[in-house]
Amino acid sequence: MEKKKILNFIFFFSILIFTFCIFGKANAASLYFSPSSGSHLVGQTFSVNVYVSSSDQAMNAASGVVFFSSDKLQVTSVSKANSIFSLWVQEPTFSNIAGNITFEGIVLNPGFIGQTGKILTINFKAKSAGNVSLAFNSGSVLANDGQGTNILSVMSSAQFDLNPSVTGQTAPKATTPTVIGGAPTAPDIISSTHSDANKWYPNNTPEFSWDVPSDVTAVKLLIGKLPIATPTVLYTPVISEKKIDEMLDGTYYFHVCFKNKYGWGGITHRKVLIDTQPPKAFDIKFPGGKEDDNPQPEVLFKTIDLMSGIDHYKVKIGEGDYFIASQLVTSNLYTLPIQSFGKRSIIVQAYDKAGNYTTATEEFTVLAIKTPKITECPTKLIQGDILIIKGETYPDATVTIWLKKKGEEAIAQDISSNNEGKFEFVAKEVLDRGVYRIWAEVTDSRGAKSHLTNEYVIAVKSRFLDTIISLLTSYLSLIILLIIIIFTLLSLVWLGWHRFSALKKKLKKEVKEAEDSLRKAFDLLKEDIQKQIEFLDKTKFKRELTKVEEKVIKHLKKDLDDAESFIKKEIKDIGKQIE
Repeated sequence: MEKKKILNFIFFFSILIFTFCIFGKANAASLYFSPSSGSHLVGQTFSVNVYVSSSDQAMNAASGVVFFSSDKLQVTSVSKANSIFSLWVQEPTFSNIAGNITFEGIVLNPGFIGQTGKILTINFKAKSAGNVSLAFNSGSVLANDGQGTNILSVMSSAQFDLNPSVTGQTAPKATTPTVIGGAPTAPDIISSTHSDANKWYPNNTPEFSWDVPSDVTAVKLLIGKLPIATPTVLYTPVISEKKIDEMLDGTYYFHVCFKNKYGWGGITHRKVLIDTQPPKAFDIKFPGGKEDDNPQPEVLFKTIDLMSGIDHYKVKIGEGDYFIASQLVTSNLYTLPIQSFGKRSIIVQAYDKAGNYTTATEEFTVLAIKTPKITECPTKLIQGDILIIKGETYPDATVTIWLKKKGEEAIAQDISSNNEGKFEFVAKEVLDRGVYRIWAEVTDSRGAKSHLTNEYVIAVKSRFLDTIISLLTSYLSLIILLIIIIFTLLSLVWLGWHRFSALKKKLKKEVKEAEDSLRKAFDLLKEDIQKQIEFLDKTKFKRELTKVEEKVIKHLKKDLDDAESFIKKEIKDIGKQIE
């Protein structure tokens, strides 16, 4: 047996994968109930069919969880007869404790296309009186496109009135019986708590009042689930008002009639709608993520109300006011109004038709787009010149240029970037003399904004003052240049003189040292020559000198005198030159 289940499981998934690989694009599909409304007596059984609609695209799988109120309904059975499903991933199951029915099945290739694809039949038994809803807590419809794309877009609900069973009497068929022979007419019933008979109220203690004619001697009242019934509770003496304490949620009818001496008159049947419970809790989801640069994030939120049904949603973003998003009653995908960048909270309140509400909160962040880049911006202008600024940003975007003069309010001017993202700002008016600050921001085609650029400072000067200042600047520059030249020349002269003085001192020292060295060398030479001359003179006393020796002595004495005179003269000339 276990082996057979495993083989069936493998066979099922093989077929599933095969059917998923056949068709392409997925379109919208829906899950709905038939019938979607009706009235039934407590104790009776009735059937509700679950259908799938997929008119434009073949589908081959669907699943869902149906929610019902287990205190008012009991599932007696679930039937797969005439279902379009040929394989069941999960056999239809139900729980009367949890109040749900679960199913998941497969349509073999080529799938199902149509508006009335029957999935299963649910057989209910009415347990207690009241208004009860059937709704899908979750669901999916998969396209036969080879990818298992979920094409489910709508999950409808159903509502039924469960009325108390009637025993021992038959409800009259007329709202107001014919008045015979002077009997009182049907009274006019007024309610201070439930003034509109077709409106739901969260107050479960309704109050009613009526005017009593002077000839009325008795009143009969009744409140219950039947829209038409004969009052049975007698009040004598006559009362003109009645308060009903702590009624359960649901649809009720208050019946009143008068009696006079001619008998009982016509009956008024007044409907009362009571719903004290808020809608089911829900979450807020962001399909594009909680952090995105889309200035209009899409949000998902949806809930159900088992009694009166959802009437509208209120949305509050950040510190803004609540606004009504009533279209979300049928669609749970909502596009927020354009938001500036930054982190903010979102609060959604789901209201039922009685005014009860459930609140959900979440946070999201709109990211700033890239800041524009200013590539050309002058730092100064002459009064009368046109201010031109160039930059780069996103293609075909709106660039806002802010221009602020010191002490005045900033002025904004919008320009457009070209298809390459280049932009050029030309001031509309000639700027007056003063100091200006300029910055920019960009807004793309979606409405997303960037941070502000850094501020650029522009000084606008008077043309006359600028001329004077230019002349003064020119003369001052010339004077400064002359001063620099003179200072440079004086510095060079001083430096030359200083260096010359140092060189002069050095030369004197060197000459003195050379003179001393030369005198010492000459004295030594002179001493040696004198010794030679004296030697030759002494030789004369021993023998007669030759002519050559006489000539040598003569020349040595003469050369020695000439050399001494020359050296003294040259040393004296060098000293004069140094001085």
